Amino acid sequence: MSEEKIKRLKNTAEIRFTEKKSLFIGFSTSVKNEQEALEIIKQKKKEFADATHNVYAYILGDGTIARYSDDGEPQGTAGMPVLNAIRMSGITDVCVVVTRYFGGILLGAGGLVRAYSTSASMALDAGGTSVFESFAELECVCSYSDYQKLQILLASYEAKIDTTEFLTEVVVKFAIPEDELDKFNKKLTETFAARFDAKRLGTRFDTK
Repeated sequence: MSEEKIKRLKNTAEIRFTEKKSLFIGFSTSVKNEQEALEIIKQKKKEFADATHNVYAYILGDGTIARYSDDGEPQGTAGMPVLNAIRMSGITDVCVVVTRYFGGILLGAGGLVRAYSTSASMALDAGGTSVFESFAELECVCSYSDYQKLQILLASYEAKIDTTEFLTEVVVKFAIPEDELDKFNKKLTETFAARFDAKRLGTRFDTK
């Protein structure tokens, strides 16, 4: 996933997976920051207070913030596999908690790694994904006579219209994919003979 695109979880999800009588409950949800991730983890530990283990992992932003916990499982057999499942998915700003109720049969190190990895992957798959791309936030101020033609141009670039104000002139605030900006500006100049331009307001990540 490039810097111009971010993959995020679409929906919160929970799955259940049984391995040799041990019940694994995988939970995945989007988070905005580390505090929110820690709050989710706290809630799941309270919800499943009687569980044998509540293992977690989360990744934020470009991956510089990545945390995990084995929660009492042998080191490297639980939290790291969950974290690796997140990394393999390419999803960011996400927290995964895998709860285990021990069923009486030891799984061994390899079995634990597979079970936790499978539970995390299933929870992430169940949530689905949305790809967010870098959008340029723009503003055009045009005459009423140019407005209809501007609408057609914006539609051809699948622009996201944020606001439209009908004042002395028409003020349209919108966003288009960053990789379309140069072509859009060129077309805007050609279409309206440079009567107005698109003022840059900012940048945001959004879905197409």
